[in-house]
Amino acid sequence: MASTRHSAADKSNKFTNAGAAAGGFIGGLGSSIAPPINITINRTQNNGTGGGRPHAETLLPAPDFSSPAMVRQYCNTLRAAAVALSIEVAMGAEIMKGVLAAVPDPEGRPFGSRLRAQKVARKMQRSADALRDAAKNAAACYATFQQEYEEEINRVRHRARRPQQPVMNWAQQ
Repeated sequence: MASTRHSAADKSNKFTNAGAAAGGFIGGLGSSIAPPINITINRTQNNGTGGGRPHAETLLPAPDFSSPAMVRQYCNTLRAAAVALSIEVAMGAEIMKGVLAAVPDPEGRPFGSRLRAQKVARKMQRSADALRDAAKNAAACYATFQQEYEEEINRVRHRARRPQQPVMNWAQQ
């Protein structure tokens, strides 16, 4: 009777090989089929009513660092804005790559249109990466602020606590 027992390494190897095969298949398809891309452009005019997209000057609060809470608010707002922008710019880079890849290569080189599109979109992707790094640095800025000014922050925290009420000692009469 043949043994049907397999070791754990065989099982994980089986799934690894299946994943590699599927990835190779999908990767091969991705390079031969270009998905259709539809782009819709909505134009919004800002007539002073507060509609439309926010401008750069409204993305961040005023740089007032007069308290630890203000430092935290500024860093958190910067981090959130940078994360949102990095996602938007990364998506823009992918859309740009898809649109430009559809433009035929003037010299008729095989994959020439894709190579040109990747070369152009790579710069936008680097912008997205820089925005992601800005978000990380904003979070690191506040963490470093807490470490460097821990003594001052704790000193104020202790002073800000309400003084303890005197305890009634009923045993002393």
